[in-house]
Amino acid sequence: MNKTELVNAMAAKTGMTKVAAKQAMTACFDAIQEELKKGEKVTLIGFGTFSVAKRKARTAKNPRTGKTVKVPAKKVAKFKAGSKLLK
Repeated sequence: MNKTELVNAMAAKTGMTKVAAKQAMTACFDAIQEELKKGEKVTLIGFGTFSVAKRKARTAKNPRTGKTVKVPAKKVAKFKAGSKLLK
């Protein structure tokens, strides 16, 4: 399912217009992104938890050339599925 299909499904289930459903979905995603940028967790009971993890700097090997490359430290988004999602 892509973003357009998700908007259409939301509109059909809620009776909202597609424009309103897209605005609601965008607002939801924006709120989650803002919290993750602050380093906070977003927990949706039964669905799952979004969080940010820090990856340490490391060395890796380029599979094409075989040379070692330094990979800098960075933050990555994580998602842990909730109990209702796993059923």
